[in-house]
Amino acid sequence: MNGWRKASASGESTDCVEVRAAGGLVEIRESDQPEVVVQTTPRKWAAFVRGVKDGEFDRYADFTRP
Repeated sequence: MNGWRKASASGESTDCVEVRAAGGLVEIRESDQPEVVVQTTPRKWAAFVRGVKDGEFDRYADFTRP
């Protein structure tokens, strides 16, 4: 197993954001471009996840809105 995880709501979709822990860091990639990997620290990842849960990024959910 390669350790990559995606949201269960993604089902069998092939264009999902995936995440894994690797070497003390958190790695993030898009499943349709697996060669591009962004790394961050667990602390920064946790802050990002908290922001998502708190709705801080809701305005970016629909880029058709001004």
